[in-house]
Amino acid sequence: MDGRCGKPCTRHQEAGGLALNLILLNRFFYPDHSATSQMLSDLAFDLAAKGARVTVITSRQRYDAPGVVLSAAEMVSGVQIRRVWTSRFGRQNLLGRSIDYVSFYVTAAWALFRLADRGAVVISKTDPPMLSVIANPISRFRGAQAVNWLQDVFPEVAEALGVGSNAISRMGFALLRRLRNRSLRRASMNVVIGDRMADLLTAIGVAQSQICVIPNWADGKVLNPVAPENNSLRKSWGLSGNFVVGYSGNLGRAHEYETLLVAIKDLEHTSNGEKPIVWLFIGGGALFETFKREVENLNLTSVRFEPYQPREKLAESLSASDVHLVSLRPELEGLIVPSKFYGVAAVGRSTIFIGSDDGEIARVLARAKCGATVQMGNGMALAQAVLAFASNPVTCTQMGRNARRVFEHEFDMAIAMERWQQLLRELLGPDALHSAVPETLVVQRVASRIE
Repeated sequence: MDGRCGKPCTRHQEAGGLALNLILLNRFFYPDHSATSQMLSDLAFDLAAKGARVTVITSRQRYDAPGVVLSAAEMVSGVQIRRVWTSRFGRQNLLGRSIDYVSFYVTAAWALFRLADRGAVVISKTDPPMLSVIANPISRFRGAQAVNWLQDVFPEVAEALGVGSNAISRMGFALLRRLRNRSLRRASMNVVIGDRMADLLTAIGVAQSQICVIPNWADGKVLNPVAPENNSLRKSWGLSGNFVVGYSGNLGRAHEYETLLVAIKDLEHTSNGEKPIVWLFIGGGALFETFKREVENLNLTSVRFEPYQPREKLAESLSASDVHLVSLRPELEGLIVPSKFYGVAAVGRSTIFIGSDDGEIARVLARAKCGATVQMGNGMALAQAVLAFASNPVTCTQMGRNARRVFEHEFDMAIAMERWQQLLRELLGPDALHSAVPETLVVQRVASRIE
């Protein structure tokens, strides 16, 4: 996530001074608060505030409340939201989820065909997967520029998780990969969220001039460190006087919990002087309840579970822990970047990353000296890392300060918004947005790498 710079894009609008016409596609958007929705909402509202004409094509559903049906059309803070119909089978089975995806492809494609026009920029995210395959041809046909914003890389993610390992599935994935690669190579730009993802796109033949690295972010104005003595959640949860190891957010198929169980069992009755070690898990996900049952079956008493917290409590929620855990299966490196880290860094807490020591987050931890990495499956190493942090509060605190420092320089929302503005100026010309963007801030590109 160090600087990457390349030659400016020369696809400029002929008419200077024209405000940007931007169309965003993703299955979830405000008021939904899932990760991809939050990133898209931040970008849409920021660009609308700067004079762009922003339209979002999304579904009428909320990821965090599947039973809710949102209005078909709405204007929020200058953003025109067009919510299309989709089926609602949910995430319980693969067939139902696939039908939900297909229904969104069809209705979103029709909405895009009607709304896109010459000079517009269409930004497609990756929920549902392969959205660029549908959106890019329509964008080009209507004279708009296509930008793919990759939060993950499909079908490689599915393959890495063991989905569809039979011969028919492999043939299907091969076809999808060819279609996906074609849509990436023909796009005006592909925005990826990490260096390793950029390397993967280069390896499949996407030109370096078509790849832009803009990491995900957190809002440093909202997420600030909260001292333990001022943290009402830490007090109400009975965590005062403990060394707290936190895990916040989704515990899903991209993660695992066996490493955690080994470490928890090993440290169950270990304390650092007068500070017992407590494990705090906040959130949900596909593995969350299973992990909770395993903890109960093993009678582990040092673990506390809490539900997702409202956004206004997030700074206190994240600050309730002294060190945080972030994990990613090594086979998913370059396909996904865990977004948990950015919120953790924003509140000035150190991180123990469980995964590849050459992973995206592991590289940041080593470079910024704001955490440690242990191999997935090595529960004893995780226990030793936790004990080292608990036994050295000065080092733990200093690494937290380092985390906030690197966050302020690289991962704050304001920085990401400026990078997006600069990218759009390069695509459409310097007058595409009315507000000024600092010339010293350049969009990260793949052409060169500063380590």
